[in-house]
Amino acid sequence: CVCACVCVCACACESGLCGTSAPETVVPSSVPQPKDDFQEELVIRPLHSGDIYASFQFRTLWDTDFMRENKVSHYRLFPKSLGQVISKFSVRELHISFTQGYWRTMQWGQPFIPSPPGAELWVWFQDSVTDVDATWKELTNVLSGIFCASLNFIDSTNTVQPSASFKPLGIGNVTDHSFLRYATLPREIVCTENLTPWKKLLPCGSKAGLAVLLKSEKLFHSSFHSQAVHIRSVCQDWQCKTTSWELRQTVNSVFDLHNSGQAKREWSLFKMFSRTLTEACPLASSSKLYIDITDNPQVSTSLLSQAVVLGDRRTFSVYDLTQETTFGSVRSLNLLIRWKSNEGEMLRPLLHAERYVAGYGLQTGEIHTLMYNNHPYRSFPVLLLDSVPWYLRLYIHTLSVTSKGKDNKPSYIHYEPSKDRVKPHLLEMLIQLPPNSVTEVTVQFERALLKWTEYPPDPNHGFYVGSSVISSLVPSTVAMDTNSTRERPLFSSFFPCKEESSYFVRIYTEPLLVNLPTPDFSMPYNVICLTCTVVAVGYGSLYNLLTRSFQIEEPNPGLAKRIANVIRKMRGVPPL
Repeated sequence: CVCACVCVCACACESGLCGTSAPETVVPSSVPQPKDDFQEELVIRPLHSGDIYASFQFRTLWDTDFMRENKVSHYRLFPKSLGQVISKFSVRELHISFTQGYWRTMQWGQPFIPSPPGAELWVWFQDSVTDVDATWKELTNVLSGIFCASLNFIDSTNTVQPSASFKPLGIGNVTDHSFLRYATLPREIVCTENLTPWKKLLPCGSKAGLAVLLKSEKLFHSSFHSQAVHIRSVCQDWQCKTTSWELRQTVNSVFDLHNSGQAKREWSLFKMFSRTLTEACPLASSSKLYIDITDNPQVSTSLLSQAVVLGDRRTFSVYDLTQETTFGSVRSLNLLIRWKSNEGEMLRPLLHAERYVAGYGLQTGEIHTLMYNNHPYRSFPVLLLDSVPWYLRLYIHTLSVTSKGKDNKPSYIHYEPSKDRVKPHLLEMLIQLPPNSVTEVTVQFERALLKWTEYPPDPNHGFYVGSSVISSLVPSTVAMDTNSTRERPLFSSFFPCKEESSYFVRIYTEPLLVNLPTPDFSMPYNVICLTCTVVAVGYGSLYNLLTRSFQIEEPNPGLAKRIANVIRKMRGVPPL
């Protein structure tokens, strides 16, 4: 291995064995071959904080029509379970994510695909759906079974219908937001039972390709872990004469260098995932591994690639897993990564946000949302979406937006008040962020008193409020390449770019943990104990006195008297 600030070397493992390719499926010549394609990628990026960012992306393209009258019956690469969901519920787009941990933007930069803590689901339905709410409810129950999650807890109390946010990411200009539904479960816990069905959706499962590195023991030991599924329709060519369905499965994880017990900044695939790569997925047309070497340009590798990612031009070392020479003679690939501390300067995120709850007591409070524009001379608008549960009654007349100590009047405000036990608050605002400024959005609220049956088993832990969603076109430091081709890396082409000088970004704030007025749930136990004691002592004693019969018992006579009574009885004389 060649050592440098970032060393990337292919090490042959003596214990590695050649993987066996999957048997080819024999299809009769009379049956047309399905036009589908599968690609897989892994991006490894050393972060300036000393952590390692690993991003998996698996994309399946299929040229078919799920909305036709004749239902699709032959599935090859596209998972049948998701195909039936698209067909049955007339889904236009579906985006679902499960995240454990919070993405630290100021330490790690922007992620390739953002996601909030917990579970997030937003769906665009086709225009043919008549009852969107009923279809949404049934869809969440089906997805709950597919991904083994608690999505069945999504109902009208945590579902909103945004009016400006969450535009479709696929083709089609949809303006009727009545077919859009968005919901989050910030308390959802992500575990192995969610990862297992996710991996079964892949054409090769976890038996071959990059998916062999997805070992739950290592992934869930990381500082941040997120898995997602995105379904949308995309163009097949630049003229968009034909379209295809795209299924993109992603896994993003950040491995902590210090918590793993490593004394120096040296990582490898085996140290991160406890496994090495042995082969590409036999069904994949492209299987590549990218190592970000932007901060260490002196590192030379055989194949380099450049891509504009989130407004920054990055350089990657590329390893093509479909080439046999990549694995060496023993069919095993283990990449070693070394880098020095404080090498280069981190590109400061131009847009950052955070949120917290202020106030004291359990009656009223105030929600503060801070949005940072770190650009030195350019201002840009942001679209803020807040979904607040009904038990936090917002005083919308106290809403204020300030920037640099002055009022900043939003150019667009959409507010839907909540209804107790029916629907949450929905607040959307379009705000212009001045350059190099902090914009603060505050609103006061009053805590509601719940019924005793509405409290969770651990009411003193608090109640979660979902993350705020901020969408914006952020000024780019380099010109974006608008010519989208399939030769570009997948992680650089998820969100569409509208302008050459800007790129789209969506960020999430922290979820809030709010305490509500909570009764003393130990009091019923005390009342029951006291009542039972009073009943047992008081009523029990009185009942015994009223129902018990008393009899006077004479003392036993002596032996001589008993003998005399026997004799008197034999003689017919009354006893003594």
